[in-house]
Formats: sequence, structure tokens, C-alpha cells
Amino acid sequence: MSSEDLSTAESAEAAETTESSPDATTEATAPETPCPVIDSIEQIGSQWRLVVLHELLNGESRFNELKRETDANARTLSRVLDDLQETGFVDRRIEEDSPVATYYSLTDKGESLAPVFEEIDSWAHEWLAECDA
Repeated sequence: MSSEDLSTAESAEAAETTESSPDATTEATAPETPCPVIDSIEQIGSQWRLVVLHELLNGESRFNELKRETDANARTLSRVLDDLQETGFVDRRIEEDSPVATYYSLTDKGESLAPVFEEIDSWAHEWLAECDA
């Protein structure tokens, strides 16, 4: 369904609500919660978040290992890891022994994305094959 079709359907739905209920407002109201797909993309959808999450599927990594494997600069990687930790996808562990090391790993929430990455990989192999040529 195109965005134009959605817009037409929403307008028709709002008109029906207004006609069927004398107390209904003439203005259509926005849903109380965002679409789950949009909310999900907001949490994991940036390029760097996806790269870091995918890399951490291989297991716990130190900051510098992640930096090397993802080609992210230190500032970007630090910001992304903080965001992923705040949203509950990543855990941080600090080893105080010399040398001090910071390790990152996926939480259960982060690990639950493994099937999503597998599906994206399958889709890419099927539909983006011409990019490999």
C-alpha cells in the first residue's frame, strides 16, 4: 500500500468516526504509541549500531578490537556503544587489572537480534546478488 493509499484510508476512517459519533472531534488523532517497526528502527537502525551489534554477535570484544573490526573512529564507536548500552542491547565490563580494559558484549536483548541478521543476510544474498558481480 502506498503512502497515498494510506493517507486516503486514514482520511476515510477519520470521516467515518466523525460521522458515527456526535462527540468525536473533527481532527484525526495520532496513535498513542509509534509503530513497532519505526520504534525498532530508531533503536537499532543507524549504520554504526547495526555494524557494532553484528560484530558483537561473534562474542565479547574490547573497545579497540571493535574499533579495528568496524572501522569506526573512537568518538563514533564510544557514542554508539553508550547508546546501545542505554537501550539495553549491550553490556560493558571493565577489568581494573593492568592494563585496564573495557569489554563489550550483547545482552539477551541484543542476542535476540541474531535471527534478524540471518534473515537480512539471506535477503541480501537473494536480492543484492548483482552487487557482487
